[in-house]
Amino acid sequence: MHSTSCALLLLLFLAVIVSAADLYKALELSRHASEQDIRKAYKRLSRKYHPDKNTDAGAEAKFVEIAHAYEVLSDTTKRQIYDRHGEEGLRAHEGGQQQHANPFDMFSTFFGGGFGGQQQTRRGPTVMMDFEISLADMYTGSSTDFSLKKHVLCDHCRGSGAASDGDIHPCRGCGGSGVKISKQQIFPGMFAQTQATCNDCGGRGTVVVKKCPHCGGQKVVEHIQHYTLDIDPGMSEGHEVIFDGEGDESPDWEPGDVILRVRSRKEEGGWRRKESTLYWRETIGIDEALLGFKRNISHLDEHIVAIDRKGVTQPGYVQMIEGEGMPVFGQSGNGNLYIEYNVVLPSELNSEMRRKLEEVFYGSGDHQRDEL
Repeated sequence: MHSTSCALLLLLFLAVIVSAADLYKALELSRHASEQDIRKAYKRLSRKYHPDKNTDAGAEAKFVEIAHAYEVLSDTTKRQIYDRHGEEGLRAHEGGQQQHANPFDMFSTFFGGGFGGQQQTRRGPTVMMDFEISLADMYTGSSTDFSLKKHVLCDHCRGSGAASDGDIHPCRGCGGSGVKISKQQIFPGMFAQTQATCNDCGGRGTVVVKKCPHCGGQKVVEHIQHYTLDIDPGMSEGHEVIFDGEGDESPDWEPGDVILRVRSRKEEGGWRRKESTLYWRETIGIDEALLGFKRNISHLDEHIVAIDRKGVTQPGYVQMIEGEGMPVFGQSGNGNLYIEYNVVLPSELNSEMRRKLEEVFYGSGDHQRDEL
């Protein structure tokens, strides 16, 4: 399936090795990264740059660079040599003949085989949640930090649930196979053989004789993980942002995803949105409705939209201002802004105001008005 790609990637792999890039930088880690950090970084980045998923220029070279970095840093001995002596030290350690794993084979081994729907490894549940932000942040774009409580593999036992490696023994019930085989006589001389998951070890083939003191044998512990959500200008309502493989961890499955559905926070009054269109309601007095007015509206990013209306403005009149709506998500330009005018009448008139209005509408002096 990948014969052509493999040949090309192996050539790229050699080029990456020759360039002797910083392996920690390739995985976006510091030199103090833990084994768990290295595993997480490889999982995230190898999925991101896998040629079956990423067709961008340079993605293939990045994929093999990530594979090489993980191959070295996930091996305790190789990592120690690299930390002290770099790539030259590794070549000297291997007698000048370093054997580098095929990046595709490494990926398949890590994820249980396949990609893009062919993955065989069990995946944990996907966490989906709504995430509300202000409409102003969706207009301008922003970065928002948030925290998520989840289960991670215990650092002490690395997900085994045992106090030490010596406290994990082969299961006596199944002999380490994870299954129990039983025979049942059907009639004289003929037997039926059945196979069932071992109930002593749960099919694992091993049992823990002394539990990990850190997690109490649960294999995982609660952890609060901090993330940053990047909001692009004009991001659509309900847009899903995927944090790949950031769900609950377990030794029995690969973590699922965390999916955030981004929505604008509902606020009383003010700005309203429908796709790339914005709506605003402006209140004016009867004098402004009749004589015209000038107003400045502070937009979501605080730039000023100047309004200059001459003549009469009817209650409920809607004015369109082109290009002052939301940014069009993933494209250039903005939608339109619609301003609806609400005309407020005075609650009562004093005698002087009434006299002046009568003079304006009916003229000075005595007058007669028809009444219905």
